Amino acid sequence: MRTVTAVAHRGDPYRVRENTLPSLRSALDRGADAVEIDVRLTRDDVPVLLHDATLDRLWQHERPLAALSADEVRGLTAGGVPTLEEALKETDGHRVLVDLPGATPEAVRTVVGVIADCGAADRAYYCAGPDAMLAVRAADPAAEIALTWKSLAPPRPALLAAIAPRWLNYRFGLVSRDLADRVHADGLLISAWTADTRRSMRKLISHGVDSITTNRVDALAAELSRKPRRPRQHDQQTGKEPHG
Repeated sequence: MRTVTAVAHRGDPYRVRENTLPSLRSALDRGADAVEIDVRLTRDDVPVLLHDATLDRLWQHERPLAALSADEVRGLTAGGVPTLEEALKETDGHRVLVDLPGATPEAVRTVVGVIADCGAADRAYYCAGPDAMLAVRAADPAAEIALTWKSLAPPRPALLAAIAPRWLNYRFGLVSRDLADRVHADGLLISAWTADTRRSMRKLISHGVDSITTNRVDALAAELSRKPRRPRQHDQQTGKEPHG
């Protein structure tokens, strides 16, 4: 049976505020194999965990993160927004999927550099669209990349050659058994985001995905711990490895 990686989306956001140290810890305690974090830079180029361009949604401050220093962010959020370095220490020994919303090549180089300086390059991998992932590949030729792809049309061969991803990362509603088989036939792994119902999780598992990102990692861990079903007759006849 194919192993499915349970990735906690921004930690455990249904219980603890997303992209915070307590949220990351809660996700790991509830069965996450990896945690996904969003990383942006402050005005003084300190990578911190925040998905949005401003602090408004989570912290009720409308000023853009890029206009604030790391010290100002710490003061406005009572230390609630961790630095990337703090997050890597909190998740020591665990895989971290680093999303880079809106990142420039300069920001990517800074993030990749901090991860290397923290000794976390071997457990960190990256996801985002083609531009950001091209910047990651330029910054670290050995980086593990999950290329986020939002179309059923396959990525161009030249793009795949330039980025050299290990994963293709799809919105969960796009994923089918045929798509998963095609990705695997190309020698890549397939990941899906962001599935929060047990029904969608079970469907993705049956399709043969290699990783699922979710806001409900405890539910996903429970689904993955279920005993496997007996192979379908089709699988027995074809000799294909059963999934789910």
